[in-house]
Formats: sequence, C-alpha cells, structure tokens
Amino acid sequence: MLFDLRGRGRRRTIQVIYASLALLMGGGLIFFGIGGATSGGLFDALGGSNNSSSSSDVVQKRVDALEKRVQTNPRDAAGWSTLATVQFQIANSEGYDQTTQQYSDKGRERLAEAATAWERYLALNPPKVDANVARQMVQAYGPTGLQRYDKATAAQEVVIDAQASPPAALYAQLSIFAHGAGQTRKATLARDKAVALTPAAQRKQIKDTIQQSWTQLDQAKSGATGGVQGTTSTG
Repeated sequence: MLFDLRGRGRRRTIQVIYASLALLMGGGLIFFGIGGATSGGLFDALGGSNNSSSSSDVVQKRVDALEKRVQTNPRDAAGWSTLATVQFQIANSEGYDQTTQQYSDKGRERLAEAATAWERYLALNPPKVDANVARQMVQAYGPTGLQRYDKATAAQEVVIDAQASPPAALYAQLSIFAHGAGQTRKATLARDKAVALTPAAQRKQIKDTIQQSWTQLDQAKSGATGGVQGTTSTG
C-alpha cells in the first residue's frame, strides 16, 4: 500500500491533508463522505438498523442473488455495477468505525469485493459509465480504503466527466490522487485547473494547499513499509 493508516502518525497525516483542503474550499470539498448518506443507506432502505442481524441476512441474500445473476450472465453490466454498490454500502455500514475513521479488516474485504465488481463492470465497456458508482469507488480506493490511487484517479475522472461544469474541488481531489499514483503530468494539470476555477483571492492558497498535500503523500510514501500502489508515469 502507499502507506499504512494503522500508524497513528500516518493516519493523522491523511486527516490533515483532506481536512485542510475541505476547509479551504469552504466545505464544498467532500473527499471521503463515509459518514454521509452512503453510510447505513442500504440498511435504512431495507427498513432495518445497522446492528440488526435480520437486516444483515437480507443484505447478504441480496449479494448472493446479484452474484448468481452475474455468474449466470457475466456480461450483465448493470448486475456488476449494482453488486459494486451493495458491497461498498455494506463496507460502510458494517466495517467502518466513525470514531477511528478506519475500515476494519471485514470492511476492507467488502471494499475489495466492490472493487472486483467495479472492474468487471468497466471491462464490459459500458457506453456510459455510472458516475454514481464511480463516486463510491473514489471513496473505496481512497486513503481510508484500499489506497489504490491509480484506480481512485480513474474513478474521479469519471465523476468529473459526468458534470457539465465540474467545480474546483473535484480537480483538487483529482490532483492529489494522481500525485499519489505517480501520474505527475495529470496531477499538475488538475492542480492548475483547480486553481483556475478558484476565485482569484484564494488561488495562491489552494495551490499551496494542494502542494502541501503532495508533500504529505510523498512523506507518507517514503515512510511506508509496504509497496507503492500505482505506477509512476507522466499520464
């Protein structure tokens, strides 16, 4: 992984990166809205609570049905995207600790299942990639999740492409992901786009904050004990 969030210092580093940028954008930049509508949404929709074993059973039956559906028809793009969403929501409902702001091992397993379904969905080359699922996968691949910055970058580009006028916040986020993935040119272009879309009085501040986030990622990477996710490129 790019870095291990289990270390207190490294976890704090990431919190500082995204909290500072969110504050800079006036609350408009929600990087990883784990505590938002996605958390618990699946169970709420089923009319149960997150701690209800009966709700868990219903959800697992839903997963089983979806898995059977895509096994029967591996080219069912809608089936794969729905499976990715359900697995992602389960990860947030059952495997995310709001206090520590970390996923449990169980939660990470669900995120990995969501990522697998998402990749199968993309492999089918759907005519229009589902931006709502892509938004979930940005979170799944992010620093509190699977820490796959190359995949987070690709998902973020889907989110941006789906909007007629993407805000500066989305480009700032893309810049940080791309830098984490070693995609230097893309990180620079996204940073410049974020700056251009920011009011003139705040441009230096947003540029400095993104640069600081890059530095924090580099420091976390150099202190990591595991491998680096993503490949270094100029894309």
